[in-house]
Amino acid sequence: MLLGIQWRSLRLKIIAWSFVPTAIILVAVALAGDVSKGARRWLNLGVVRIQPSEIMKIAMPLMLAWYFQKREGSVKLYDFVIAVAILALPVGLIAKQPDLGTAVLVLAAGFFVIFLAGLSWKLIIPAMLAGLIGIAVLVGYGDRICQPEVRWPGLKDYQKHRICTLLDPTTDPLGKGFHTIQSTIAVGSGGISGKGWMEGTQAHLEFLPERHTDFIFAVLAEEFGLLGNLVLVVLYALLIGRGLMIAARGRTLFSQLLAGSITLIYFTYAFVNMGMVSGILPVVGVPLPFFSYGGTALVTLFLGVGILMSIARSRMLIQK
Repeated sequence: MLLGIQWRSLRLKIIAWSFVPTAIILVAVALAGDVSKGARRWLNLGVVRIQPSEIMKIAMPLMLAWYFQKREGSVKLYDFVIAVAILALPVGLIAKQPDLGTAVLVLAAGFFVIFLAGLSWKLIIPAMLAGLIGIAVLVGYGDRICQPEVRWPGLKDYQKHRICTLLDPTTDPLGKGFHTIQSTIAVGSGGISGKGWMEGTQAHLEFLPERHTDFIFAVLAEEFGLLGNLVLVVLYALLIGRGLMIAARGRTLFSQLLAGSITLIYFTYAFVNMGMVSGILPVVGVPLPFFSYGGTALVTLFLGVGILMSIARSRMLIQK
């Protein structure tokens, strides 16, 4: 039995430290990755081309969940500082590619672990207030700070344009605002019951960009309407609810933190994608979970489901 416990502990450590080679690969992408559509996000292995930033969505919560389990019962403030430092490295590398959407998702995956590990609301509330103040300033002074000569520190010009276009897409209807305008038209034209399967004009007349990936929700809204969207939202709610139940019943702190983080990542995926398609969030290139076409992203999502099923199964075996 002692050998079994030691083997499980070693196996857990090996899995958690998969974060390290993934981070090294991210550095390799920054140095010698393939450039596509102005972004250096892919690494060509000869046989296949991978996007390591997608793998980091799983590797990050694995690493942080393992770290907090090692510190279980004696977590101090500096442990959260170390966790933030571990999180900051890959998020910075991904944002530099540039891939703001994936950087936000990796940041969220790590933050959920840190939050569930017991991060004090005294530290969270000031950050939330600062964010709300920033949004208020952006809305109130958008005309001034969105001028071409104004530079936003830490953001590329196209990222600034995406945010400014969100405030008023009609300022650039054939450029940066085209995606938002066409997607909102598609969502609104679906009405209550939609136009019917394969009858959407925005999608099939090619007004809607990236209709098979980032904007597939607009296609669903146009063809199946509000009722179809509600069915989709209910399915996501059931998935997230089940994931949170698995997290609450986890046998160890590691399994609880990991299951909780993965489940909340699904919520973040869905919320951000639906928000950007509906015109209430900037377009950041986040796919709709299990619907959008994509290689590494889809594999990562199903890997997360597999982890949740494994955590649930391990509890069932213990109960038997």
